[in-house]
Order: sequence, then structure tokens, then C-alpha cells
Amino acid sequence: MYVELSDEARRYMGRFDELTGVAPRDCLVEGDRLVFVIPAGEMAAAIGQGGTTVTEAEQRLGRSVELVEDADTPESFVASALAPAAVTAVTISEQDDRVAYVEVVPADRGVAIGADGQNIETARTLAKRHYDVDDVQLT
Repeated sequence: MYVELSDEARRYMGRFDELTGVAPRDCLVEGDRLVFVIPAGEMAAAIGQGGTTVTEAEQRLGRSVELVEDADTPESFVASALAPAAVTAVTISEQDDRVAYVEVVPADRGVAIGADGQNIETARTLAKRHYDVDDVQLT
């Protein structure tokens, strides 16, 4: 799926690549935080040992950085977007709209939603951009 990026997002992606050696596939600029979609299998390199690489990137970019690992299926992608919440299952319904119904361990429901709903909104935005999923709902 084609993702249209702003100039600002492209600049942050280039800078993140320079700092970490990992080229993100997408970037959301959300206030004081950046959400990068990292190619599958490259998450460890993006984080670095003990989180040092991503911490340095945060300092140099002057924003909080969150990482989402890309996936081959919309179900896996939605689960990745809601990490670190423990997702037990994702089902995509394609009746009228494409909706991802996500089952989360009850103790992690707040983590999946995030402060002011920012985590679930980020998952919705990314799922729409990458897999044409209209909504993400916790069950």
C-alpha cells in the first residue's frame, strides 16, 4: 500500500536512519513523539543493546521515539502496533468495513489504549495506512 509522507516525516526518517542504521518504512509525527515503522527483523538493531540506540535517537531528535515492527499480515501488524500490550488474538472482519478486533490480556487493556487513547489511535492510523483497516477495536 502507498503511504504519503510529509516533508517533516521524511526528514525524521532520514535522520533516524543516519543515527541507527535502520531505514524506517513510515513515520508518524504526533506532537512531541515520533512513531517509526521498522522493517521486520530489524527491531533489535533499532533499539540497540539496552536501548542505547533508540535513547540516543530520542536525544538527538528532541522527541520521544516509539517503534512498531512491520509485519506480513494485518493481524500481526495490529498486534505489533499495540505492543507492549499482550495481544492474544486479532481478527479482521470484512463485512461492511474492515475492522480489526483485538483481544488483549485484561491487565494490559490500559497499555493498549494509552494515555488519552494515543496508543489505540496510533494503531488505527498505521493499520489504515498500511493495510486499509478502517478501525481497531479492543474486545
